[in-house]
Amino acid sequence: MFSADRIKALIEEALPDCTAVVIDDVGDGEHFSARVVSSAFAGRPLPAQHRMVYAALGERMGREIHALALRTFTPDTWAG
Repeated sequence: MFSADRIKALIEEALPDCTAVVIDDVGDGEHFSARVVSSAFAGRPLPAQHRMVYAALGERMGREIHALALRTFTPDTWAG
């Protein structure tokens, strides 16, 4: 079982100028959603942004983390 806080920490450690909000969607420690804002996403297409987040999580994706619904933004596109 994985925690939303641990996922948040891993993403924020790996990506520069990053803020992540991660939620355990169903409370099972396997299905999460995340909103990630990072300047590292600038100029990169959406699939590349998502690959950057998945790379931050490494082999945990598909093992401890069964599903992660992602929304990625650059600081200038985030209106939060």
